[in-house]
Amino acid sequence: MSDSDVKAVRLDKWLWAARFFKTRGLARTAIQAGKVTYNGQRSKPAKIVEVGGHIVTPRGYDRMEVEIVTVSEQRRSATEAQALYRETSESEAKRAENAEARKLNSLYNPHPDKRPDKKQRRELIHFKNQ
Repeated sequence: MSDSDVKAVRLDKWLWAARFFKTRGLARTAIQAGKVTYNGQRSKPAKIVEVGGHIVTPRGYDRMEVEIVTVSEQRRSATEAQALYRETSESEAKRAENAEARKLNSLYNPHPDKRPDKKQRRELIHFKNQ
């Protein structure tokens, strides 16, 4: 499907087709909540997207900045969906930095191998009540 085949695609429909959200309803809700911006501004779900537009959208723990490469209103496979956009280099760097920070934080988060026994539980309660 080329750019000339699809003339007008709504923002929520494009986000769904690009597989940023599982349903159009979820995309619509995120747009209305202000979590998604189009060309640096909050917009409505019915906003018509164009090639070259910039979208900032939540993706897991991070925010992903993408540029629209192709407009499509049909949801296809994940590899075809990734061809609809190109992530900015700043966004890639920021997401990698955040992932590294999360990984380092998890190393220092102590997780015991087993549940505390009765004596250890009493000591924890005593320590917390001090």
